[in-house]
Amino acid sequence: MTRWPLPEYMQMALAQAREAADSGEVPIGAVVVKDGAVIGTGRNGPRAHHDPTSHAEIEAIRAAARALGNERLEGCELWVTLEPCAMCAGAIVHARIARLYYGASDPKGGAVEHGARVFEHDQCLHRPEVYSGIGEAESAEMLRRFFQDRR
Repeated sequence: MTRWPLPEYMQMALAQAREAADSGEVPIGAVVVKDGAVIGTGRNGPRAHHDPTSHAEIEAIRAAARALGNERLEGCELWVTLEPCAMCAGAIVHARIARLYYGASDPKGGAVEHGARVFEHDQCLHRPEVYSGIGEAESAEMLRRFFQDRR
């Protein structure tokens, strides 16, 4: 079986996830890309920031919006190591992210292919293209090790 190298942006998201784990946060990382340039990165930070909305996707989207000087991230891609939750999926919709790439699926908290399936609702104002399973093994293993070490 041939394994293809991980795309550069997923490697960057995984690096953000490692930084989150090193600081005691759940290892999830995200990167926003526009026209081939990284314009925002983020990693989980709810514990450090005492902020339940400090998810990797939200942090990356905030950084990208500041970089562009616009709340609309049209034409942007979001690369994230775990299937986004409902809050993050909602932020993706409102930011008008064009494409979402994510690694591991999240049957318990995900809201793209599991749970709420936010992008499938008639009320959803914007639907990004979605590509899943990119870096899935690496993302899932990092999460497994993180939680195993805490038991």
